[in-house]
Amino acid sequence: MKTNPLKYTSDVAFTPSVKAIQEKYHSRSSYARMEQSGGWQSKITPPLEMFLRSMDSFYLGTANNEGQPYIQHRGGPKGFLKVLDQNRLAFADYSGNRQYISTGNLDENNKAFIFLMDYPNRSRIKIWGTIEVIDDDKELLKSLADETYKARLERAIIFTVEAWDMNCPQHIQQRFTPEDIEKVTKPLYDRIKTLETEIENQKFLIALKK
Repeated sequence: MKTNPLKYTSDVAFTPSVKAIQEKYHSRSSYARMEQSGGWQSKITPPLEMFLRSMDSFYLGTANNEGQPYIQHRGGPKGFLKVLDQNRLAFADYSGNRQYISTGNLDENNKAFIFLMDYPNRSRIKIWGTIEVIDDDKELLKSLADETYKARLERAIIFTVEAWDMNCPQHIQQRFTPEDIEKVTKPLYDRIKTLETEIENQKFLIALKK
């Protein structure tokens, strides 16, 4: 059974260099208390799964062996980043511009990072882990595929979670999709139409009485 070599789950991000900077700027003590009280989550919990089901995009971070980072946007229908079990996430990888930067990076360095932003609710989740690229498991590919999406499915991406954390909402500006706006405005427009109809009916009745 694979064991986590890190003393704390947050050590995946809080390297000795990071901790030295935290010490310099006087934030190390608060994060040390966080570590002692249990630290970041390492399992996919029901609240995290619920959050993922509501998301239609995320950012995937990879780096090559030289440390050159790359960030790629991933989008799809809500819930396209699927939970396989308590330790693994997965999503379908479709053909795109065929640069294969993320895939190439993962071929030599399987460490990866997922960053999710929920702008309407001002929430963000960071997930550290490793990735396995699979292109020969038909059942897995089928389970991840979106039949309404016409692009060619090339491979499955399996993300094994090492640690995840939810950030505070500070500095997140709210942004809304057309779907979000429609949910709020449609009842208002419907009410306006109802009132307009009632006004026209009242005008008609007044005209009849003249």
